[in-house]
Parts: sequence; structure tokens; C-alpha cells
Amino acid sequence: MHDLVIRAGRIVDGTGAAAVTGDLAIDAGRIAAVGGKAGPARREIDADGMLVTPGFVDVHTHYDGQATWDPVLAPSSWHGATTILFGNCGVGFAPCRPSDRAALIDLMEGVEDIPGIVLAEGLHWDWESFPEFLDALDRLPRTIDVAAQLPHHPLRVYAMGERAIRREPARAEDIALMRRLAEEALAAGAFGFTTSRTESHRTTSGERVPGRYAAEAELLGIGAALGTAGAGAFGMLSDFEDEAAEFAWITKQARDTGRPVWFLLTDRASDPGRWRRLMAGVHRARAQGAAVTAQVAGRPVGVILGLGTSLTPFAARPGFAALATLTPAERLARLRDPAIRAAILAEPVSEALLAIQPPLQRPIASNWERMYVLGDPPDYEPTADRSIAAMAAAEGADPAAFAYDYLAGGDGGRMLFYPVTNYVHGDHDVIRAMLTDPATVLGLSDGGAHCGLICDSSLPSYMLTHWARDRARGPGLPLEQVVKRQTSETADFFGFADRGRLVPGLRADVNVIDFDRLRIHHPELVHDLPAGGRRLVQRVDGYAATLVAGEPVFEHGQDTGARPGRLVRAGRIGA
Repeated sequence: MHDLVIRAGRIVDGTGAAAVTGDLAIDAGRIAAVGGKAGPARREIDADGMLVTPGFVDVHTHYDGQATWDPVLAPSSWHGATTILFGNCGVGFAPCRPSDRAALIDLMEGVEDIPGIVLAEGLHWDWESFPEFLDALDRLPRTIDVAAQLPHHPLRVYAMGERAIRREPARAEDIALMRRLAEEALAAGAFGFTTSRTESHRTTSGERVPGRYAAEAELLGIGAALGTAGAGAFGMLSDFEDEAAEFAWITKQARDTGRPVWFLLTDRASDPGRWRRLMAGVHRARAQGAAVTAQVAGRPVGVILGLGTSLTPFAARPGFAALATLTPAERLARLRDPAIRAAILAEPVSEALLAIQPPLQRPIASNWERMYVLGDPPDYEPTADRSIAAMAAAEGADPAAFAYDYLAGGDGGRMLFYPVTNYVHGDHDVIRAMLTDPATVLGLSDGGAHCGLICDSSLPSYMLTHWARDRARGPGLPLEQVVKRQTSETADFFGFADRGRLVPGLRADVNVIDFDRLRIHHPELVHDLPAGGRRLVQRVDGYAATLVAGEPVFEHGQDTGARPGRLVRAGRIGA
């Protein structure tokens, strides 16, 4: 008698092998049998006509704060993610002295658009060291599993204080302390170390992040801890200002420690050939025996623009900005007033407002050719005729007026899509090339981050709907490959050895998916964070069940209340 049997599903086991139809049996939270006809069970799930896949292992999220108060971690958990990894991009909340808490909150707000007031109210700060942070995570009941990496910026501030915030060079004793703390974090269960070396990451006041100019000696010194531990991956976001120099030290890091190094890679409009040069650098490093990998996204990284989002096409117009403190309903009513509409559309963009807003607001204020109607279901590979400029021209309208009327129409929840990267040529062909390169790993869902700008935590579902089923503007990808990319490949890369495949003996993290009905909804703004903070969420239809350690945590989109999730510590997998 099995604990649970999923009957007659189309099993895509996460290995890349062809799908088979049969049963999947679960006992004591682990997979007992795959395929064929399983014996009787205490509970059965009818999966006839449905996909049965491993739970998705999402390795690029920013739930560092939310994971300390929220057991569910939606929307990632809505989209079949059963394991999430945070501590990415060098930002996080441990280690941290009480005197530095405000600085780390400001840093997270600036880099990841998580409102400071939300973090100030939500974080309990029952930790100082990174091991204590893991212990705090371990105490909370959870729907899905969480895991953490050690972020560079709080580590640097902890070791160097104000000198880190001023971005002063680390001294030998600073590097030694950071290495020791990194070894301590890895021993406690960190899955690696991350840093950020990009101009795009700033505090709310526009200051560069503490590790922006960290010298190679500092990075190699901290990275040496991974070699000592024999565990963990070294990850970063870099502008690659000197590509040869950057590849030289990351190749040395990977070879000296024997540990993998990864960096985030997207296609940039400012340098369309960059991604190919960087991928060539990855392959050269690998030819030299260095485990270097590019982490890539499955769709364009773009911002969502609505009436209440962090950026809007009209935020730099004084009349629109003056309505910011109103409730959504009050703002919508005012925007529909013909006199107010005419006044806002007649206003020039304010340089004074642009000066105090994020740099991205400038192109958003007028670049109608790169702004698209998102639609429902949302279209992340829109054709040129879906741009605001083209749709306005087709109606003989001014683009600004067209965008204004579209956003103020309906129930006020309509949104536009502005691809920032990965849409240089107006299609997904470059993304497909990245996804099919064996030297890449799938990531960049950014779950938990960019609360008022981006909602890419739906990426696991999008990989299935767009790449394995619906893509019309070019070739898609085989279903088995799409599942493998976000299960066994992500699990193996970071060392989650007990999951990512439907194989007897492994953890029974499973999705049962009505593939034909799988549908991602239009993003929506909700105010359910601490202090009434807002965030974009994106719902989905088609998940018949999501299981964690053999327990259904969602059934037909509804939270069952089961909390089998836990903190996963590197080096203690399966313990």
C-alpha cells in the first residue's frame, strides 16, 4: 500500500528522456516507483491526459526578506516551483550588525525594488551572522523548500563597516575575515557566494553598491572559501567593462577552487554582439578546464508599466505625478476627467522629475516604438505592430494619448510591456540560442524582487506554455528539454542532489499539469506585503497539483494548507 499514487500521467522525468505514460508511486515523502502500473495507495491522483514532472528548482530569486515571514512564497509556488534559491546579485540581510540594518534595507530597495517600509516592518532580525540567518529561516513552517547563498555586499559591510559603503579597497585583514565568514556560511549550509559589479545596481540615493569595484584579490580571497569547503558556486552580475580581464580572474577562480562560476547574461540593445562575445569567453574558459557558466533568462527581461507600477510612461509629467498619493480608484477617476487628461497630455516631460527617478524612466517617457500592449494572456514576444507607436499610427492617434487611454480604460488594471534586454531584434531567437547552448543554466525569474516593475516569477510556467507549446514566431523547444532545463539541470548545478528527477529514492517534489489548459494570467497589483506594500503577482491555471515531499501543497490552484517545505542546507541534502 503506497502513500500516494499519481495514476496514468504522461511522465516527463526531468532527465531529458522521452515522456512515458504510467503511474508514479510515493512513500514516506520519496518516489517509490516510476512508470508501469503501481499497486494500491491510500490516496490517488488521476493524471490521465496530464503531465507529471519534477517540481521546478528556481535558482534566481530574491525572497531573502519575504522568506522570513511568508510561508507560501507566491507567486513562485503557484508556478510549480518547489525549491527556490535566494541571496542572488550580492544583496541580502546577513551577516548584519544592528547598526547596519537600515543600510541593507536601503540597498535591497534600491537594487531590487522591494519597498523599504515593507522590509522594515517585515524583517524580525533575529539573527546577526549568516548561520543565525539560516537558523531563523529553519524555524518557519513552509509550503516549499528554500535555500540561500551568501551575498557579498552585506558580508563586506559586516567586515569593513563604513569603509565598505564608501567602496574603499579591502585590506588583507578584511579579506581574511570575509573568507573566514564565507567558510562559516558554507559550513552552515550556504549554496555559494554572489556579488554584483554593475552600474545598474544602486541604492535609493543613487550610490553604487559596496562591492561594485571590489578588486580581484578580494573576490579571489572570498572565493577561495568555496575551494576549502569543496562546495558552493560563485555567482555574479558584471558589466564586463574589460572582458578579457574579467574572464581572466573568473577562469582562475574556477580552476583554483574546482568550483563552478556563473554570471548573468542577457542580450543588450546598446551592444548586440556582446552576448556572443561573452558566450565565446565561457567556451574558452571551459576549454581551459574552468567550470564557467552563463545564467540566462527564458524571456525578455522587461518592466511592466501600469497606472500604479513603479514606472509609468507618464511619471515624468507633473500633472500625473501629482496624483501619486491617491488611492487607485481615486487616481483612475481623476485620470478619466477630460480636463485632467488634456492637461497631462499637453505637459512636456519634466527634467526635474526625470532627475529624481530611475534612469530607465527617461526612455520610457517617450520610446513608444519599444513599448507594447501586454494583453491577456500576456504576450512577451510581441510583433512590431503591437507597439504603442504602431497601434497609435493605425488609429491616427498620438502615441502618448493612445497609451494614456489604453491604461485608463477597462478597470484600470491594463499594463504595457517594455523589454529592457533580450529583445534587441524584436523576437526570441537570441533567447532560444542561449537556452540551447550547453554552457548555460536557466535562471533570472527574480521572484520576490522588483515588486512594482517586473513579474517574472511565472517563468517556469512560461517555459512550458511558450517554448514547449505555443511559440508561433519561430521554433520552440522539445517539452522534455524544457522540463530538464528547470529541474535536473538547475538542481545539479547548485548541488540539490535529492531532487530534480522523477527517480525512485529521490524527494517526491512533483507537478501534475493539465498542459492543454496551462495559462498564465495578466499581472495584477496587490497590496498584501507588510505595511500594505504593493507587488505584482501573476496567477496561472492548469496546475492540477503540486507536491512537496509527497504532500499536495496546491490542488487546482488552491493552497491546501500543508507545510512540508523546509530550509535546505548545502552539504546536508537528504538529512
